[in-house]
Amino acid sequence: MASIAIVDDHKLFCRSLEVMVNRFKGFSVLFTASDGLDFINKLQKQIRTPDIVIMDQFMPIMDGAATILWLREHFPEISVVALSINYNENAVLNMARNGVKAFLLKDADLSEFKDALEVVSKGGHYYPNYVTRYLLKGVSRTEDEINFDPRELKQIEVDFLRLVSTELTYKEIADAMNVSPRTVDGYRQQLFEKLGLKSRVGLVLYAVRNRIIET
Repeated sequence: MASIAIVDDHKLFCRSLEVMVNRFKGFSVLFTASDGLDFINKLQKQIRTPDIVIMDQFMPIMDGAATILWLREHFPEISVVALSINYNENAVLNMARNGVKAFLLKDADLSEFKDALEVVSKGGHYYPNYVTRYLLKGVSRTEDEINFDPRELKQIEVDFLRLVSTELTYKEIADAMNVSPRTVDGYRQQLFEKLGLKSRVGLVLYAVRNRIIET
């Protein structure tokens, strides 16, 4: 039985989510919280820690991003499923970089939400195709169709993917790799062509799904 904590400042939504999750076979809600600080206070009083935290992105007092960073430092074994009312490139990039296992919109279908919990409970990542398609604007293939074996990447490409998954700018990445910005541009373009991608977020999601970066 996977134990769940729900963190959301909207009481009605939080309660509805609790009822719904408790109806899923193999899942049980351990506790709920109204914001990140409330969650931390309750978590520290628990004898048993949750396996998964369903985290709202936007909350007062302490938002989802700050709470996720705190969890990464103090309870890295807890998986996070992020919920949001909307999505954009920067939001998903930050979530992926900070170790979130799944990202869903609040109006997601019930079956999709259940699928995400099941995937995460087994140690996997869940990024819906519609989010991926949005991020990879104009790409001829969706990320799920990218079957390039990461073992075929050059070590320098792997090193670049790990750095591009941080908050470093491309110039700072060049400094970290002791190469020129033009050379870094070349690495990026090679990976775009090799993987069929057109955005930095696409590279990060590829790195996350193929366990090139630790989450």
